[in-house]
Amino acid sequence: MNTRLARVSEVAILSLLLMGIVVATSVSAAAQRRNRWDGYPNWGGSYQLRETALNAGYNEGTKQGRDDRSHNRYRNPSEFSAYQNGNHDYSSRLGDRDLYRRYYQSAFENGYNTENPNNNYNNRNDDRRGRDDRDRDRNNNNNNSRWGRDWNRYGNWGGSNDLRQTALNAGYNAGNKEGHNDARRGRHHSYSEFSDYKNATTDYNSRLGDRSLYQRYFRQGFENGYEDGYRGY
Repeated sequence: MNTRLARVSEVAILSLLLMGIVVATSVSAAAQRRNRWDGYPNWGGSYQLRETALNAGYNEGTKQGRDDRSHNRYRNPSEFSAYQNGNHDYSSRLGDRDLYRRYYQSAFENGYNTENPNNNYNNRNDDRRGRDDRDRDRNNNNNNSRWGRDWNRYGNWGGSNDLRQTALNAGYNAGNKEGHNDARRGRHHSYSEFSDYKNATTDYNSRLGDRSLYQRYFRQGFENGYEDGYRGY
């Protein structure tokens, strides 16, 4: 009788231990999922909207980054239709579509650059072909293709008008300066080789708002400013 009770007690104890392990594992996995997105901005919306958008964007970005890395090429994330649409796994039940797209694109960029960092990209053939294409486009369209300081032609991803204007202006000025310098030296660098482009925080102040959004505007201004400067504008 005592032996039977001991066995029952042993089984019960083992069962409780196993249940504890399962619960602990589930809690740990949930914490890891939460922590994965802790470093990203929070622009509002429901928890589910943010998590779904970040997860979908990051997964798609890493997939495209691995594919481009295998082909020894680097592209701006905005060249991908998935990035532009930013609606993979979106459902109207989640909430605002534009907000979803904003989270999605932020994670897409990070995922792409994690798998295919531009600073490790050493093959200049694609970069040179890209410059030739831009030259043809600019020549064919004359000044209509040059955005210059017409900020209305640049992207608008939200944030205050002061944040957007400051970032675009600072980025354009920095890029234009580097473009003029490279033109005099007869060489064309990849944008990511410039510390100003990588940091993208010149003239930034926390009072303006979200830093990552500022950096996004800054880099777009830098790219256009660099190309203008390189071509003597």
